[in-house]
Amino acid sequence: MTSSSLHLSRQLLVGEILKRTVHKTPEMEAYIFEDERVTYEKMDHRASHLAGWLQMQGIGRDDKVAFMMKNSIEFIEIVFGIALSGGVGVPVNFRLQREEVRYIVENSDSKLLFIDEEYEEMILSIRDKLPKLEQIIVVGTEQLHQEFVNYESIYETAAAYHPCESLVDEDAAFIVYTSGTTGRPKGAVLTHKNICLNLQNIMFEGKTDLYQKQLICVPLFHIAGLNLIIMSCLANGTTVLLREFNPVKLLESVEKEQVNSFFLVPAMWNFLFQVPNFNKYDLSSVTTCSTGAAITPLELKKRILKSFPNAKLSDTFGQTETTASTTYLKGEDTLRKTTSVGKSMINVETRIVDENMNDVSVGEVGEIVYRGPTVMKEYYKNPEATEEAFKGGWFHSGDLVKRDEEGFIYVVDRKKNMIISGGENIYPAEIEEVLYQLPEILECAVIGVPDKDWGESVKAVVVLKPDKRLTAEQIIEYCQQNLASYKKPKYVEFIDELPRNASGKVLKYVLQKEAREALDTEKL
Repeated sequence: MTSSSLHLSRQLLVGEILKRTVHKTPEMEAYIFEDERVTYEKMDHRASHLAGWLQMQGIGRDDKVAFMMKNSIEFIEIVFGIALSGGVGVPVNFRLQREEVRYIVENSDSKLLFIDEEYEEMILSIRDKLPKLEQIIVVGTEQLHQEFVNYESIYETAAAYHPCESLVDEDAAFIVYTSGTTGRPKGAVLTHKNICLNLQNIMFEGKTDLYQKQLICVPLFHIAGLNLIIMSCLANGTTVLLREFNPVKLLESVEKEQVNSFFLVPAMWNFLFQVPNFNKYDLSSVTTCSTGAAITPLELKKRILKSFPNAKLSDTFGQTETTASTTYLKGEDTLRKTTSVGKSMINVETRIVDENMNDVSVGEVGEIVYRGPTVMKEYYKNPEATEEAFKGGWFHSGDLVKRDEEGFIYVVDRKKNMIISGGENIYPAEIEEVLYQLPEILECAVIGVPDKDWGESVKAVVVLKPDKRLTAEQIIEYCQQNLASYKKPKYVEFIDELPRNASGKVLKYVLQKEAREALDTEKL
């Protein structure tokens, strides 16, 4: 063993997780995608070759590499390839509009960008606005631009991988951008240690079995998806990967591959149970059903447990800045503590505090704050936001919660009026900023309203300037052109003035109450 490999073996590194798994079970199937079945040995060979090629392009410790892709084997190769090279991965939500993509790629200082072929046109349209970007690599058979690199050509090029000797587990592994409350997303810098310890926390709390087979259909660019593909290595397991969520394909895959576990956000669970002839599928192999990213209603929990009689149900809570998970509701407590998100995970310190950082009493509402090795390093190139987030030496989540006598935590309100639709975080301020670009709008407020399929949908409440006219359709279309589709309002209401308190702050809770009442009376 060389001195460099000895040093790296002592670190908690994403790339080393893959190397350790290859050492233990090289011939085991690691990832199954459509007709492709990849062993750990093959994944290591491909990822290491890619790492060597990245190093040849000048990528080393702390150099940023972005990737905007749907779920695929190549996505996983890129994640591990970047990690092994010493670089920092920047996953980009493929649902974003071009200006949103441009901002993230440019703000992150990414030198290289991997994309699926279907996004070539978008990237071409903003290429001249990305001066820091040196190369664009296309995954697929079609290539529109001769300067782009074809992904498979990388493996036809000689490339020797050299372990990044200076890499330590306090170094950044990913920069994951969260939706911004002021119209611009913030890049949460997650270290190798953040990732590795978070996965160990989840495995400990969920009593994860080794060598089990999981299915992933959530987008891999989310922190939950990234965690799952890496955790599969840690557990010496096999991952069945779907390109996107398709309820019928999910059920077929569970039956065919005898899947043991899978994770869905509540909206996905709702769609799954709408599949005709759901009961015809053999789901007896499933031993763990997981949910998170939004509060799961009690009736949905009961439906999951009834439909998967051999499975336990786990529920996690957290956010990107905490590497996704901070609390865990175990299966035995699912129906006993029906509205709880569980207790603090091992290695995660939590407090519930008032505005002066004083701990509140049992049953009282306060902000939950965190400390521990799974909390992000910083917001990238945003020292002001970082300082604000870590005020008092704890990470401030912005979530209002309360705790009962047994230590179980209950979410009371979402951080800064965030809307969660189908597991996607949507911040009203970002949509409001776009709406205010319309000259006809005097003022507006964006709120979340209940949606039986998606959990919540977006509603825009608009006050027009005197003698100006706009239709709801025009507003929705304008948002469609300037935001990711899932962020556009589903409903638009025109009113004469927004409700405000004595200091002039818009009272969104009043608008939300009125919207719920309208839904109840089927007026919305």
